[in-house]
Amino acid sequence: MIHSMTGFGAAEGPVGGTRVSVELRAVNHRFFNPSLKLPAALSQWEGEVREALRLRIARGHLTVFARIERGDEPQGVVDEERFAQFASELRRLQLAHGLTGDVDVATVLRMPDVLRMGREEDNLAGGSAAELLAVVAVAARALQAMREQEGARLGAVIAERLAVVEAAVARLSARAPERTEAQRNRLRDNVERLAGGIAVDPQRLAQEIAILADKLDVGEELDRFTAHLAAFRDALSAEDSEPVGKRLGFLLQEMLREANTTGSKANDAPMLLDVVAIKEELERIREQVENLE
Repeated sequence: MIHSMTGFGAAEGPVGGTRVSVELRAVNHRFFNPSLKLPAALSQWEGEVREALRLRIARGHLTVFARIERGDEPQGVVDEERFAQFASELRRLQLAHGLTGDVDVATVLRMPDVLRMGREEDNLAGGSAAELLAVVAVAARALQAMREQEGARLGAVIAERLAVVEAAVARLSARAPERTEAQRNRLRDNVERLAGGIAVDPQRLAQEIAILADKLDVGEELDRFTAHLAAFRDALSAEDSEPVGKRLGFLLQEMLREANTTGSKANDAPMLLDVVAIKEELERIREQVENLE
């Protein structure tokens, strides 16, 4: 089953004392190329996240976004030791200078570094790599589901284009013997006309015609082309989960090589038209195959 390299997946779940959301975005790339953008509190598990994704995704540029979800109301943390120090010092100053009024809680909390916002590390206390990887796994499954759906659509488009190529190759295979025979007869007629009644060695003429026929014969090229088409279609319809993008790209290169050779040997207008049509379709297929994992 083919997969596109383009997709998106998201998930969220608990990690320690908070919730973490993860987004995965994938686009085309020749290799597996991850880019992780994790908060500082999660960066300690970057290696585990990278390896988990590598085992799931073979090709594509993958961007990983993760963030720690915060509550509606930020939670402050009181440094009780500093609170006690400031409260004691304020009372001492009050007595030393004969000041009136009370030293209340609000006053002490306004002192430097007595009240601070909770750090991400504090929110993740008790969290583990396994918890984060569980969230990543859910996002990866969503990503793979989207890549599978997109791959199915691309596969249908490629199959349509492949049918056009197969039809053109069938026409070439049917035309090739006719073209060879026509060229053989044309050569014989030209030789007889140019000889002007002079006797021509029939054995030498037969040899020359055979050499010409061999130069014009595209049977081997078309046989190989047909074999590549069968291999391409088999890979396209395979039901396993192995990536096929590189294999299909290689087969396309081989088919293009056979098309070029056939075109150079054709020397026949109808065959050249089919060769041009084949090359155009192969280019369209290549553009789609570049999107496959």
